[in-house]
Formats: sequence, structure tokens, C-alpha cells
Amino acid sequence: MRPAHLALAVLITAAWGVNFVVIEVGLDHFPPLLFCALRFTAAALPAVFLVGRPQVPWRWVIGVGLALGLAKFGLLFVGMNQGAPAGLSSLVLQVQAVFTALFAAFALGERPGPVRLLGMGVALGGIVVAAVDEGTSGPVLGFALVVAAAAFWGVSNVLTRKAAPPDGLRFMVWVSVVPVLPLLALSLVFEGPRRDVEALRGLDWSGLGAIAFVAWGTTLFGFGAWGFLLRTYDASAVAPFSLLVPVFGMSSAALLLGEGISPLRWLAAALLVGGVALTSFAGAGGGRPTTPPPGPGPTPEPALERALEPGPKPVAAPGPSAPAVAPATGAGPAPAAGSPA
Repeated sequence: MRPAHLALAVLITAAWGVNFVVIEVGLDHFPPLLFCALRFTAAALPAVFLVGRPQVPWRWVIGVGLALGLAKFGLLFVGMNQGAPAGLSSLVLQVQAVFTALFAAFALGERPGPVRLLGMGVALGGIVVAAVDEGTSGPVLGFALVVAAAAFWGVSNVLTRKAAPPDGLRFMVWVSVVPVLPLLALSLVFEGPRRDVEALRGLDWSGLGAIAFVAWGTTLFGFGAWGFLLRTYDASAVAPFSLLVPVFGMSSAALLLGEGISPLRWLAAALLVGGVALTSFAGAGGGRPTTPPPGPGPTPEPALERALEPGPKPVAAPGPSAPAVAPATGAGPAPAAGSPA
């Protein structure tokens, strides 16, 4: 991997890790469902008017939008609002790789081998250890909601595999449109119009910054740049960087929010990261740059990819190629081992 792309991969995972701290900041300003709705509104507008149509059937856009935007992020934000720590949330969400493998086995016929099954067992053992730790030191409901969010992330990864969007950034922009109205409706019902109006009236630069970071930094930039790396290199070369997300998440939460890391949490982290690594990379190939098959002519590249690619452009075959399944966001090409919140 080129040094510039190596640095880009680390930057993306750092943004995704720190994102959990930024979510905590946003939850100090907004009710969780309203904050989630504002996040996707900012990610969708005005980009949806600039990127063109999503290039996949609408049923996949709607399905991923509901699974990822409404269910996964809605549950994550509510879970963190219920007390799930930022660092622990960044770690527990990585179990989405296990859920993705399970759902893919049923929906796509992708039968896991013995090494992958071992990794799934190790990762689930990490969840049990984390649950024991959280049960003695924090609210179990918030923890359970974050685990449920990881499950819906697995659903969205499988749907994204089925959709096979040729342009991950464009797909993510359209996916961001779907959950806005349902999240606003749920916020009005469960959080109340008075609370929502008070939060919007008290909007300050800190709240605006939190919205901007989670919408543009982790969603649009994060997923768009990650998709660019997946198009440039084998998934096996890109995916391991996603295991840095909980490292940045837990360390930034400890430094910026003062969250402690107990011995049980360290054990949970080791089991989860190790299990996810086995689950995600069992049987993975080498890390060479991807060589597209020959075709009659080049296909247009998204603007973000053209800006990031310093060298000559490869010739790509026409038509969509199936993205790698879980990491951000995260939607887009399903990240290869765990991505943004």
C-alpha cells in the first residue's frame, strides 16, 4: 500500500474511533433520535442533489437506509444516551462482523469454515466478558442496545452485498435520506416536540460541530475514502485497519472523557478484536493492489476518488462489482471489518 494511502487508512479509522467521543458531545446537546436525524440530514443535504441517482434498485436503498440509519444508528445513539460508554461502544460494535457472517450464511449461502467459526466464538466470548464488566459497573440496557445496533449493522452489510453499489459514496448519500423522516417522527413521539424545540433553540457551535463531524467527517469522508481504498487494494489489505477503530475509540474516550478501562474490559477487547480478526480475515488473500479485468473502456470515477488518487487511473470493467462485507458509517461498500458509528 502506498504511504499516502496507508496514512489515509489510519486517518479514517482514527476519525471513526474519535467519532464515539463526538457522539457523546452531541448527546449533551440533543435527544438521541433527534441527533441521529440531524446527522443524516446533514449527510444527505445538499449532496443528494449533486451526486446523481444511486445506480441500484430503490428497494436496496430503502432497506439499507432503514437497517443502517434507523435501526443501527438509532439504537447506538439511544444506547449511548442510556449510559453505554463511548470507548466500550466502539469496541462492542465490532461484533457486527460476527452478525454479518451469521446473516450471510443464511441469506447468501456463505458457509463459514472452522477458523471463522472459531473467531465467531472468541468474539462472542468477548461480548460475554464485556457484559459481565458492564453489569458490575454500568447500565446493562445501554450495552444491550449497542449489541442490537451491531446486529442491525450486520443486516445492512448483507443488504449492501446484495445491492452491490458501483459508487459507495453516492449510495451512502441516498441511504442517508431514508432514515431522516422516520427518526424525526420517532423523536416527536418518544422525546417530545418540546424537548426537540428546546434543543434546536439552544444550538451552539459545539452542537453544530458534533453534527458536522458525524455527518461529513465520518459518514461522507469516511465511507467515501474507505470505498476508494477497497477499490484500489484487495479487501484483505484494507480490512485490518478497521481493527484500529476500537483502539482509537477507547483511547480517545479515556483521554478526553476520562473513561477508565478495567482489567475485564481489556480482556473483552482482546477477545473481541482477536475474534473479529479471525472471523473477518479467515482465508483472505494477499494485499496487492487490485487489478481490474480488461474492458472496452474506463468507467467514470467518483470525484472523491479522483481527488485522492495521485497516479494514473486503472481501466475498469463496466458494471457494478460486489463490495467487500464488513466495516463506517459504517453502507457504501460494506466495510471490511467494522467501521464508523
